[in-house]
Amino acid sequence: MTQATQSSQRGIQLSEAALRQVKLLQEKQGGKDLCLRVGVRQGGCSGMSYLMDFEDPSKITANDDIFDYDGFKIVCDRKSLLYLYGLMLDYSDAMIGGGFQFTNPNASQTCGCGKSFGV
Repeated sequence: MTQATQSSQRGIQLSEAALRQVKLLQEKQGGKDLCLRVGVRQGGCSGMSYLMDFEDPSKITANDDIFDYDGFKIVCDRKSLLYLYGLMLDYSDAMIGGGFQFTNPNASQTCGCGKSFGV
C-alpha cells in the first residue's frame, strides 16, 4: 500500500491496485494533471453515498485536504473527511464483485453494493 505524503498519513488510504486503476482512468480522461476528488453525499441505501470523480487541480480550495500518492493527488473536502477519515480505497478486477471497494472504519452499516454507508 502507498502512504499519503501530504496532510495526515491516515486520511484516505489507497491500495496499489486502486492507484494503478485510477492512473489508468486518469490517462483515459486525457489529463495527467487531473486529481481524484473523493467525498460523500446524503442518499444511497444506507444513508450516505460515496462520490469519486476526476477534477482539475484549479478547483482545489482551502477547505480541501490533499493526499499525494507518488504524484497522484486525492482531494477531499473537510466535511466529507469527517466521514471518510481512515478510508481504504481498493480495487479488484474480479468478474463478480469487482471494481472499487471502500473500507470505511467510520461506517456502522454498509449497503450490499458497497457504495453507501451509515454512521
